[in-house]
Amino acid sequence: MLGDYRIRGSRASDIAASIENGVATGALPPDRLLPPMRELAAELGVNPNTVAAAYRTLRERGVIRTDGRRGSRVLARPATTPRDALRTAVPADVRDLTRGNPAVGLLPSLEGPLRTAALRYAASPTLYGEAPVVEDLERLARERFARDGVRAADIAVTSGAADGIERVLAAHLRPGDAVAVEDPGWGSVLDLVPALGLTPVPVAVDDDGPRPEAVARALAAGARALVVTARAQNPTGAAVGAERAAELRRLLAGHPGVVVVDDDHGDGIVDLPLHPVGGTTRHWALIRSTAKAYGPDLRLAVLTGDAVTLDRVRGRQRLGPGWVSRLLQYAVVELWGSGAVDATAVARAYGLRRDGLIAALAARGVAAHGRSGMNVWIPVADETAVVTRLLTAGWGVTAGARFRVESGPGVRITVSDLDPREVETLADAVDRAVRPVAGGRFD
Repeated sequence: MLGDYRIRGSRASDIAASIENGVATGALPPDRLLPPMRELAAELGVNPNTVAAAYRTLRERGVIRTDGRRGSRVLARPATTPRDALRTAVPADVRDLTRGNPAVGLLPSLEGPLRTAALRYAASPTLYGEAPVVEDLERLARERFARDGVRAADIAVTSGAADGIERVLAAHLRPGDAVAVEDPGWGSVLDLVPALGLTPVPVAVDDDGPRPEAVARALAAGARALVVTARAQNPTGAAVGAERAAELRRLLAGHPGVVVVDDDHGDGIVDLPLHPVGGTTRHWALIRSTAKAYGPDLRLAVLTGDAVTLDRVRGRQRLGPGWVSRLLQYAVVELWGSGAVDATAVARAYGLRRDGLIAALAARGVAAHGRSGMNVWIPVADETAVVTRLLTAGWGVTAGARFRVESGPGVRITVSDLDPREVETLADAVDRAVRPVAGGRFD
């Protein structure tokens, strides 16, 4: 069952460490079936409860999954091997289009807002026991949600989108529960789900977001949660349209116990309307982060949802960090209040680069996707070959393995730093790299 690898230990912590070491070294590869608990206990001469405790620890760490009588297996993407480890090394003389960062030239200056925030803090320093959300930020967040047709009865603040997603999932799920995730999708979520001891269920994506038939299969398979990127999906640029959102909401209405998370990290950089999927089930959350529009170091997101979810998120937050820095909250109040970012202009700038590249590739017979945001996704036959050829041609792009579970291979190109005058040259290089075949579907 385990080949030559021997699990050792007499305590639960030692047994868990031995298995985790086997996973980290590759001696226990993904999907490897572990011994039944009683069998391993007999081999090690310990109580079966000791092995059960070790397996429980590994589930909580996202190293293994347990599926009833089918036994326990090593997760296909355990938390010990984050997808960031698959990042392409780009030489200094190569144009780096791998980072996934916003265009620095489109970000507002934080000097003024941070200075104002510091003055506000100096006049009234934050002390223990104060409200976790600044009143002005709460008001502005409600107004901004309302403009998008979202009634935000309550607001929480987290340290970015990933922090918000983690807190919502942890508020409702327990290790072993299944979570429907976009495939291809954001690598951080694909790592986060197993790290929480949850089981990712891949859901195919097209230009309008999660495909209904794939979501239906995930729900039928017992998914307890669904995470959806509302706009500017990473890596495909998908954006959920009105028709797709309505179809998904109809599906979810038949599964009222499913937790739905809408990730709107594209707020401020897209000009497409927001069409959230959540709201038809008992528990839902809409998370809106500031990183893409105002800078990745502004670690803040506002979150709204049902009362139980918001109460659990805030309650657990109180036991940990307590609150997100009010200095950062003051800065976002200044940015939002001053209209520092013109979302239409920013979206137009990204669209000029993104749409220009997609059109240039289409003219060469290469299918590409990027309905919104700062990334273009190109289905390919062989990721490694395409990435290598493009590096040789002077272009660094990201292999799609960072973003995939079951979907077909592809490469992601971040257009943030792409000069529109470079589009034709890049399209020529991509055309040569993907020949003789290039796909047209994500899966």
